[in-house]
Amino acid sequence: MQATAKVLVYSDDATTREQVRLASGRRPAPDAPLVEFVECATPPAVLRELDEGGVDVVVLDGEAVPMGGMGLCRQIKDEVFQCPPVLLLIGRPQDAWLATWSRADAAVALPVEPVEFAEALASLLRGKSALSA
Repeated sequence: MQATAKVLVYSDDATTREQVRLASGRRPAPDAPLVEFVECATPPAVLRELDEGGVDVVVLDGEAVPMGGMGLCRQIKDEVFQCPPVLLLIGRPQDAWLATWSRADAAVALPVEPVEFAEALASLLRGKSALSA
């Protein structure tokens, strides 16, 4: 397993980005790698980071404006070669079908609940390391 995983977090809301960092901590689970966060507040910044490579998991805020994470997720799944797994933050549990439409690999409801978020992130990181091995 790699020593550190790069997790990109997209939200126009600094508080949401902070909730993600705090919910995960330095390591979301004992068997997951340490995480390094890269924060993006705009879709162009997300695309730049993904073009540079090295991102292991993408966390997108489905409630972000002007472009929500659901539309951005669908776009990057279509346009980014070997797109990393995406964890989508949704406004309410009933929006899970929209997460499926966007082709997100996992979804959790806002506000970020630390245990649920950390478990979802760790699961995606485990899957990523299994693919990389």
